[in-house]
Amino acid sequence: KILEGDGGAGTIKLITTFGEGSQFTSVKHRVDKLDTESFTCKYSSTVEGDALMGVLESISYVIKIEESPEGGSVCQTSSTYYTKGDIQMTEEQIKSGKEKALAMFKAVEAYLLANPDAYD
Repeated sequence: KILEGDGGAGTIKLITTFGEGSQFTSVKHRVDKLDTESFTCKYSSTVEGDALMGVLESISYVIKIEESPEGGSVCQTSSTYYTKGDIQMTEEQIKSGKEKALAMFKAVEAYLLANPDAYD
């Protein structure tokens, strides 16, 4: 749900759907950059939400979609986690975060493949 903005840079979105079995209920994302020419999006989970687990100040994401030589697309993502104060994240927490991000990506990919008219 868009709370502020038009979908471009500066937009704040409330995310309340995390998938079956998730313990999270909400997080707010801010779109920092949206470049439709290079198919790049940078956004941050900085505003509030339990997905930050009380340990993180924010998470910054960069997503870039490129054409694949074999047809289709390749999606490159990177995440940067900023902890509160001098809190250190464990390897288990980092691995869990990566697994959750991959699961979300796979869910979006499956939806878009099954519903090609959704993004026309």
